[in-house]
Amino acid sequence: MPQQVAPGLISWASDIEPGTIEQAARAARLPFVPSHVALMPDAHIGMGATVGSVIPTQGAIIPSAVGVDIGCGMVATETDLTAADLPDTLAALMPLIEQRIPAGVGQGHGDPRTDASLDAVGTPHTSLTSKQERTVISQFGTLGSGNHFVEVCLDERDHVWTVLHSGSRGIGNQLATMHIGAAKKLMAQYFITLEDPDLAYLVQGTPQFTAYIEDMLWAQRYAMASRARMAEVLVASLFQIVGHGSALRTINAHHNFTQMERHHGRDMWITRKGAIKADAGDEGIIPGSMGTRSYIVTGLGSAASYHSCSHGAGRRMSRTEARKKLTAASLAEVMGTRTWNADRAGALVDEHPEAYKSIDQVMEDQKDLVTVQHTLRQVFNYKG
Repeated sequence: MPQQVAPGLISWASDIEPGTIEQAARAARLPFVPSHVALMPDAHIGMGATVGSVIPTQGAIIPSAVGVDIGCGMVATETDLTAADLPDTLAALMPLIEQRIPAGVGQGHGDPRTDASLDAVGTPHTSLTSKQERTVISQFGTLGSGNHFVEVCLDERDHVWTVLHSGSRGIGNQLATMHIGAAKKLMAQYFITLEDPDLAYLVQGTPQFTAYIEDMLWAQRYAMASRARMAEVLVASLFQIVGHGSALRTINAHHNFTQMERHHGRDMWITRKGAIKADAGDEGIIPGSMGTRSYIVTGLGSAASYHSCSHGAGRRMSRTEARKKLTAASLAEVMGTRTWNADRAGALVDEHPEAYKSIDQVMEDQKDLVTVQHTLRQVFNYKG
């Protein structure tokens, strides 16, 4: 159940560092935050704003609270396959995914083609260079790096799901970085001192605010469409390996985004940094770390959380700390018989389950925010 952990700050997290509370409290003290900031059960320190926080604002917006991976989120597809339909190993799926859904920093399709779903995204407010336009096309439908992943999972009924995590790729990062920089310059220009410079904001009604909102909404559309495209490719590749199959439904949701919503009698920008929208009936995906469980959930529409819930397990260790304390051998042991990038275990140590909070505790902490539809366990994991 939620607790007030500082003035203007309500938390659902039973496992949270004091530094995380201190960071979120700085955002809660901003003069244009008209109501409390909500911390989700997976909250941890982030750049600019706390990961796992929901920040309401009126008359201004904080670009770094949305972050540099604008529109990052999850997509899951339920299929009509069961465990009995799968081959003894999904090793044959790995090269198909590596070829069809390129992963890694800056990676795109080698032979980019126009895509009708990309055309529907439109164009951003900011005029793109020729290089950026090529990036938009080549990276559409690609995974990225870090904790972005592709999975094949079984639920508690042994029904097969595909799950994918990705965002707005290089162009989202470039647009976000540009607007965060513009906000910081404005703070300096008007001699505005902040507790944290990364909380630099843009004021509604100004050209800079309008430009950011239009670029941000465009990047969110790009991320959503890119995930949808990859989900189609992933499911088709799985069906190719199995020899048959049909998709039953797809859930596609952001967890780094902002949009105008009405809460507590006010129209506010609700910025969810590492949180998903969980209004009554909303479907969402809450992944654990690689080697643990993930959940398909339905929102309960909690007013106190601004109709939000966690976006995952939440990091317990920084990537640097994880690489120092954890080993490739222990990661391989945790992954067991799953098909995964075992040949790159050393490079994936920072994604070790022990680097994350307990997903079971996270789910227990937010029983008033969501109900669980299905519990997923991975049989195939491909990391960016």
